[in-house]
Amino acid sequence: MIDIQGVLEYLPHRYPFMLVDRIEQLEVGKEIVGYKNITFNEPFFQGHFPRKPIMPGVLILEAMAQVAGILGVETAKQEQKKDIIYILAGIDGARFKKPVIPGDQLVTMAHIAAHKRGIWKFECEAKANGQNAAKASIILSEQEPFL
Repeated sequence: MIDIQGVLEYLPHRYPFMLVDRIEQLEVGKEIVGYKNITFNEPFFQGHFPRKPIMPGVLILEAMAQVAGILGVETAKQEQKKDIIYILAGIDGARFKKPVIPGDQLVTMAHIAAHKRGIWKFECEAKANGQNAAKASIILSEQEPFL
């Protein structure tokens, strides 16, 4: 398990774009499971349907990409690569099944589908309270840190 302090060490994101609270499961080179607790205090709810707040789909995709990035960083360490971050390079087949609303726990999962020459493809899915919320293939590119 990786708590929020550990997550902050992996990702360059900060509030309001840090979309991972904790990593529950991590199998280097294979898969990862993380989550974010969704609260009414999230800044995007002020403008994304204030009377019926729904988490924007692009932020669900970003949460999946952040979890995939942590898996990529840990896997790169095993391959003797250091100081690598992952930048979103593409999204294929994104589908949204259930709205994510305040009070939900967004569980994001990713597993490595392929990687070649610094380009990684992850099959990702998100669940809200045990129900499928979204899925997509996320493509990340290895980059030198810019921070």
